[in-house]
Amino acid sequence: MSPVSSTTEPHGADPFGTARLRDSTLRAWQDSPTRLLEDTNVEHDLRVGAYRDRLFVELAQNAADAAMAVGQPGRVRVSLVDRELRFANTGAPLDARGVASLASLRASGKTGDTVGRFGVGFAAVRTVSDAPTVVSTSGGVVFSAERTRAAANIEGDVPVLRLPWPVAADVPAGFDTEVRLPLRDDVDGRALLDQLGDDIGDLLLALPWLAEADVDGRVWTRTINQDVVEIRGPQGETRWLTHRGDVVWAVPVDSDGVPKPLDEDVLHAPTPTDDGLSLPARLLATVPVEPSRRRALPGAELNKALENAAKEYVRLVRLLPPERRYALVPTPGFPKSTVDAKLRDEVLANLSVEPWLSTQDGGEVAGRQAKVLDVDVPGLSELIADVVPGLLKGVAPAGVLKAVAVQVISVEEVLETLTGVAREPSWWHDVYAALAKAVESHALASERLDGLPVPLSDGRTLPGARGCLLVEGSAELLELLSDVDIPGLRLVHPAASHPLLERLGAKQADARELLNADQLRDAVERSVEDVRSGLDGTTLAGAVLRLIADCGDDAPRWVGALALPATDTWRRADELVLPASPLIGIFDEEVFEEDGALDVLDEDFAEDWPDGTLKAAGILDSFAVVADDEPHEPDHDLPDEEAWWDSLPEPPSTLVAIRDLDLVADDAWPAALKLLAARPETLPALRAPRGHAAWWIAQYAVLGGLAPSEWRLPGADLAGLYDEVPDLGLSEELLETAGVRTDLALSSVDEAEDVLKRLADPDRTISTGLTTRAYDAVVESGFEPRPPEGVRAADGSVVDGALVLDVPWVAGALEPDQYVVAPEEPERLADLLDLPLASTEQATVTSEGEYAPWAELPALKLVADQLGIRLPEGGVLVHDPLTVSIQGAEHDVQWWSDGRLHAADTSEGLARAFAWAAERWPDRHLITALLDDPSPRTLLA
Repeated sequence: MSPVSSTTEPHGADPFGTARLRDSTLRAWQDSPTRLLEDTNVEHDLRVGAYRDRLFVELAQNAADAAMAVGQPGRVRVSLVDRELRFANTGAPLDARGVASLASLRASGKTGDTVGRFGVGFAAVRTVSDAPTVVSTSGGVVFSAERTRAAANIEGDVPVLRLPWPVAADVPAGFDTEVRLPLRDDVDGRALLDQLGDDIGDLLLALPWLAEADVDGRVWTRTINQDVVEIRGPQGETRWLTHRGDVVWAVPVDSDGVPKPLDEDVLHAPTPTDDGLSLPARLLATVPVEPSRRRALPGAELNKALENAAKEYVRLVRLLPPERRYALVPTPGFPKSTVDAKLRDEVLANLSVEPWLSTQDGGEVAGRQAKVLDVDVPGLSELIADVVPGLLKGVAPAGVLKAVAVQVISVEEVLETLTGVAREPSWWHDVYAALAKAVESHALASERLDGLPVPLSDGRTLPGARGCLLVEGSAELLELLSDVDIPGLRLVHPAASHPLLERLGAKQADARELLNADQLRDAVERSVEDVRSGLDGTTLAGAVLRLIADCGDDAPRWVGALALPATDTWRRADELVLPASPLIGIFDEEVFEEDGALDVLDEDFAEDWPDGTLKAAGILDSFAVVADDEPHEPDHDLPDEEAWWDSLPEPPSTLVAIRDLDLVADDAWPAALKLLAARPETLPALRAPRGHAAWWIAQYAVLGGLAPSEWRLPGADLAGLYDEVPDLGLSEELLETAGVRTDLALSSVDEAEDVLKRLADPDRTISTGLTTRAYDAVVESGFEPRPPEGVRAADGSVVDGALVLDVPWVAGALEPDQYVVAPEEPERLADLLDLPLASTEQATVTSEGEYAPWAELPALKLVADQLGIRLPEGGVLVHDPLTVSIQGAEHDVQWWSDGRLHAADTSEGLARAFAWAAERWPDRHLITALLDDPSPRTLLA
């Protein structure tokens, strides 16, 4: 290093005494050779270290201090002129103390609240320039590496900012000071301006005494509107909600004041440091910092400053509307610095104990006094505020608020609290609507709502929707149902009904589904007993009838048990008759007596309901039809049902029958039959094949004093056996349907017995053919009637005993009054009549006969050839005459069989024996004629 030498003052004034400053510095370097080296190293460290990227921050701080010094918001202008960066500002001009500060690497002239008035931070200019100049309305100074090397008589690196020289002041119009920085060749001036354009908004926020910045023609302005700092620039407007106290807290907001929390930031003291922060808002505070101003200086003073700053954070939060404050709660995460860790802890602690959270009742509480739901259910908090004290207003983020000690309560806890709470049903509907949105958005699982209270129509509120019924229908129906005490029937109050309840297990119930509810059925089935024990049955009766009306009159059978008012008491609906029903004149009078089978519905009550509804409830207007698609047992309460069931060859696949036929008065059957035929619901049951109605009427109805089955129609071929039905004003078709006979079909054992009695009646004249058909009908019926006291023999007479003719040859030995003819199943007829068979009667052939093979009888061979009959094997014993002894007497007969065939030597005898042997019995008469006259004429005749 060369010896230090003095310098010569330039021509002109030196208002700041720069010569003295230079001489003092040069002497110090001369007196202490190491001092020059120390200054060089310090400036180098500041240039490449602490202030390497703080050029504009430091210049802006100086500009803000200058503006504060005169009490007027300042302006700055930054421009690039011929590779010289110029930074102009308004405010207090440069003075001697300021120059001294500029020329000192270890001293600062700032006082009071100034941020950085020409202190060590001016060293930042060395990052871009070797010859910085500061001109002001009061004068100017220049620093120069070249002139410093010359003055110090040394080569190499020198401390540029230790030796100032006066320079002419030519400050641009409208400004008071300008810093001019000729840029080194390695510095990109345009890039510096672009960087400043990115940072200028933050600088205007941090430095409240700066109101405007012009960067190469681009202008930013700073204005304050109450608590909002608005910074307008070429790219738009930025707003910051700020709290200014001992520190400044600021958070970006949009045009509507909605906060836009910061994701990450740095501590501003008040200009940026390198201490990272993760708080949603920016902190600008005077805290102890290292000389480089890059880091907060650790220690008790810093901790105290951060604690105070945290206390003021709540005031920033309270500037926001209650529903927007949650955005300023720090979110969990790793701290970005030790300062961040300390500040976050203090902020969260203060938010836990200071009131800032708005509750549903309009108050404000601290975090640890507040409650929030564990799921986001918009609208629910407002509804349950008075039930859950301390519940926060609006949609509060539970996960965020846990950090400030807010008590998070589960939906299950809320439901438990709501159980037993008395509220209007419409209030519950609003609760369900709020919960439904959360379920639909999958924010809330429906399974968590199993215990949700549900208000019922009867005034109760029960936990859980499962098993409840959501009633569809008119308001009148719902009102009726609400007044009915039906244990177990959980009808949701209509004002509370909501689709959410169905999702939670409730069922939609229209009138039809309600009628099928087991609880309602139980109530109906015990309704008569309840009324007779003193309870009022009017409400239940009205509700059930309304349900029947609403479901289109299609009601289950059990509604017939419903208690309804009758003439003097209450009876089951299916034991009542409409006041205008024709049944009143058809049923026996005893039916309507006290304790009779039926009663008449109260007239006044009947006028309140349509006939269709009353009939659907089981009240009779006409005969009631009983239908069963799958009948398995005779359990339909029909008269003589078991007997009818037993008469069927197999159980019916379906059943359509008519009730109460046994209640018809004997003299009213013609009217009853007309009514049955006139009603479309009963006519099919009356006509059903093998149906109960026709079966019962045929046997038990009364027409002209007798059952229909005891009469015959005028054209029926049954004269003598049955009498012709009298004229009752009924058509033959209806009489036939009612069972008046057209044939001998028998439908019961009683009818079979009746036929046997009629045949045994000597006062009746019955033709031989009808007698035979009648006995055959009894046999074919399959019934087991009791044996009659007499039988009708083949001659039409009635005798006490006779043989049942089961073989034809015996008839030739007996008189017609000794046997009964039965062409079909004579053995069965003999059993029914308790008579012997003719074939069992002892008989002996007493005459001699000559055996003749069939082939040796020429006349028979000719007949066989004419008829195309193969001659049977064997032959016949021919007698002349043929005599048989039977019942102690001998008789001449034409033919006989006792294991062998016998025939009288006559055409008739031989013909019968041959027809029997050849199994051509029906041709016996033709064979007889051909034996007498074998000509073709006989065959053709």
